[in-house]
Amino acid sequence: MTSGTSRGRLRVLGIDPGLTRCGVGVVDVAPDRSAVLVHVGVVRSDPGAPIEERLALIATGLRAVLDAHSPDVVAVERVFAQHNRATVMGTAQASGIALLVAGERGIAAATHTPSEVKAAITGYGNADKRQVQTMVARVLRLDELPKPADAADALALALCHAWRGAPAAAGAASGPLTPAQRAWADAERLSRR
Repeated sequence: MTSGTSRGRLRVLGIDPGLTRCGVGVVDVAPDRSAVLVHVGVVRSDPGAPIEERLALIATGLRAVLDAHSPDVVAVERVFAQHNRATVMGTAQASGIALLVAGERGIAAATHTPSEVKAAITGYGNADKRQVQTMVARVLRLDELPKPADAADALALALCHAWRGAPAAAGAASGPLTPAQRAWADAERLSRR
């Protein structure tokens, strides 16, 4: 994990794409995988507005977060198959906007599936939203669970991306890993065999 910034940390903007609520979370992650909350929020659009206006609102909101926090990389939830076609279309459109605004700024972007994120954060790919929120709060040393769920998911995406890009043993020399970090490091070691 390298960062071109003077912070000595990787700053990741996680985006949980959605048309009505697009979660955003910015974290700074050190080489030892410890993380600090920088920003969390939700970009909202009116479900009754025309689609082009909704997408423009999301783009404007995401650009504002990029301007305010200057992330090194953007991590977006990868669209996955759902039974509700309207939901998956809206998610895909918002995801495209997120990747577009990153590209406009020349910021690297990556996508992660929900199960990849859950496994990275909780050590379990089928964890529920409450388990993800609890681990995000623990890792970031927050006094309460991040809300709404879209914002917690965005923070989880940012942490997942930073941890996946870091060497598996990075935390061992600098301090103890969280249970989720240990599980992720173990899974990375096993996958290389």
